[in-house]
Amino acid sequence: MNPDSPAPLRIGTRGSSLALAQATAVEAALAAAIPGRGTERTIIRTTGDMRTDVPLAQVAKIEGVFDKGVFIKELEQALDDGSIDIAVHSLKDLPTTLDPRFRLAAVLERAPVRDVLVTRCGSGMDELAPGSRIGTSSVRRAREILHLRPDLRVTDLRGNVPTRLAKLAGGADCDAILLAEAGLLRLGLLSPTQSPCGRPEPVHDHPSLFALRLDEELLFPAAGQGAIGLEVRADDESSHQAALAIGHEPSWRRITAEREFLRLLAAGCNTPVGVFSLIDGDRLLMKARVFADASADPRSGSACGTDPIATALALFHSLR
Repeated sequence: MNPDSPAPLRIGTRGSSLALAQATAVEAALAAAIPGRGTERTIIRTTGDMRTDVPLAQVAKIEGVFDKGVFIKELEQALDDGSIDIAVHSLKDLPTTLDPRFRLAAVLERAPVRDVLVTRCGSGMDELAPGSRIGTSSVRRAREILHLRPDLRVTDLRGNVPTRLAKLAGGADCDAILLAEAGLLRLGLLSPTQSPCGRPEPVHDHPSLFALRLDEELLFPAAGQGAIGLEVRADDESSHQAALAIGHEPSWRRITAEREFLRLLAAGCNTPVGVFSLIDGDRLLMKARVFADASADPRSGSACGTDPIATALALFHSLR
């Protein structure tokens, strides 16, 4: 290597197929934006990857990990000790309040935020038989499904996206599963173009499975869903500027508002919150659904504005 060339940016990522696809997208964006700066990839196994023996909602409590840190703790340790320069995250895994040693530097252009219902029979939400078992590890998805269809049953389902699809195709203990559209798209398992009339679509490489993209108004997505977040050390200006070079400003406005709304709620990984945002011209539109306890109906609200922080606050005050 030319001694005058800048050192490669060291990228840290989890090792799942989806995480690796996201890291590849980051590396390609960096290569295009900063042609003279190479990258090196480090794969890091996190607490959430290792503890598959218990429901995901219980991992943080068992391991003593703050908030949603089950999928970021080891990546932040690598940032802290200088082993990596940029940690690549599925943004919905990142806590709303970070340790002062780190900062969220940027996000790539956001993918679609919807949830997807995957079945073996091509059913829609209304067509699932009473008592059907829905597999998910998300507390939010579980609460939203049972709010819409209290006659269904939710079963805990862990594993990466290909593992979950294989379990469903193999007749595992569920009749349907819920996944993020963004992950299916990044893995090439779903067509970039939605089928006409919102009908179930085939899942690529799984001929027995069908996917139905669910409107955000039906199942409110998680804050940050569909976004790839780039975390750096707070004092590392070089890596911060590199991340900014590939950041997407409209996506940043949206995730800033959604994460601020979670912060105002003091919401952690066990708080079932659905929130999404849209940009219409210079306006930011937001809607939310918050499940306070196991028995009560959710509170909901909406707001619009131009400033992400102010709009998040207006959404918080609109909850009824």
